[in-house]
Amino acid sequence: MVGGGGVSFDVQRIRQDFPILSQTVRGKPLVFLDSGASAQKPRAVIDAMVRCMEERYANVHRGAYFLSEAATEAYEAARGAVARFINAADPREVIFTSNSTMAINLVAHSWGRGVMKAGQAVLISEMEHHANMVPWQMLRDAGRGIELRVARVTDAGELDMDDVAAKLADGKVGLVAITHMSNVLGTVTPAERLVAMAHAAGAKILLDGSQAAVHRRVDMQALGADFYAFTGHKLYGPTGIGVLWARLEHQERMPPFLGGGDMISMVTLDRVEWAPPPAKFEAGTPPIVEAVGLHAAIDYVAAIGMPAVEAHERGLVDHAMRRLSDIEGVALLGRAQDRGGVFAFSLDNAHSHDLATLLDRAGIAVRAGRHCAEPLHARFGVEAGTVRASFGLYTTEGEIDYLAEALTKAREFFA
Repeated sequence: MVGGGGVSFDVQRIRQDFPILSQTVRGKPLVFLDSGASAQKPRAVIDAMVRCMEERYANVHRGAYFLSEAATEAYEAARGAVARFINAADPREVIFTSNSTMAINLVAHSWGRGVMKAGQAVLISEMEHHANMVPWQMLRDAGRGIELRVARVTDAGELDMDDVAAKLADGKVGLVAITHMSNVLGTVTPAERLVAMAHAAGAKILLDGSQAAVHRRVDMQALGADFYAFTGHKLYGPTGIGVLWARLEHQERMPPFLGGGDMISMVTLDRVEWAPPPAKFEAGTPPIVEAVGLHAAIDYVAAIGMPAVEAHERGLVDHAMRRLSDIEGVALLGRAQDRGGVFAFSLDNAHSHDLATLLDRAGIAVRAGRHCAEPLHARFGVEAGTVRASFGLYTTEGEIDYLAEALTKAREFFA
């Protein structure tokens, strides 16, 4: 398989770039299948962050001395790297946040409270992560006259597009906020179609790309959305940094989310003038070292090539679907036609936490519970939770086989 710039996609070679994958857990080789929660970090990211702290660290945008200038240059270079990665028209459209949750909350507060009007509605779906559900519930409950509508999910785990159309039909939806890829079902939603439908109904649209940006090439200029959120730690970068991409014309209309240093241009005791976007939304000391780490992560993924990453994952998804579907007693949650490397499942007679604990004894790291998507689990009648296996670019078919073998043994144990 070939990546960007003719670089071969060799998963065994790639695994050598991730120091943590060489260790054993409980005497077994580590099989890390929880990348959907947070991905592991390549040596390039670790080294870049250490170099920043050892050689180029200072606060940014403030100091008239070498270290501060170097740190500022590195911080803004990270913004440029993100803009290139998602094909933003302008680096100023990239706002650094602490994670996707903060990015979505920023839109909920600044656009929802500052721009939307009473009588308008926000449209989400049943498959949303709590981070793209709770902020809109809070907006609904804030007494501003904003309605919250929820689009259905089909039995196959796909977004019910007829229901989306019906809930847009009256023209009262001011904002659509939908995941680009479900963190439970693996479902990849038809983003371009959603954007077109939202705009045709007079609504803006936010896409939660926390999972999609890791697994698929995303292009803001081609997509045509209004807001797009994703996080660094799922993209092989550090925790503590996320991205909100927002059109400049929207940023101009939005009031600041937080107040403090770096988001102002002038303050007196009587008034304040905001700094221009995106600084208006980056109050306080920003995640400097984390931005450097995110830049390194993006460079690492870009060198492999997102088309190659996606092709590798498609192979893993097909293999996992075959192997897991063949295990008696295993029930997969959702069978969307277009899906990424996330599989949530249950096993007869086994509570999700008990099953995850048993798999851990075999060195397999999976997630158990409702994965910050309780309404979705209720929709499918599995309120006790599921086990989730999620893949990264370092995941192998052999690891999926090992998981399948462990599940077969687990079924015998719980029987």
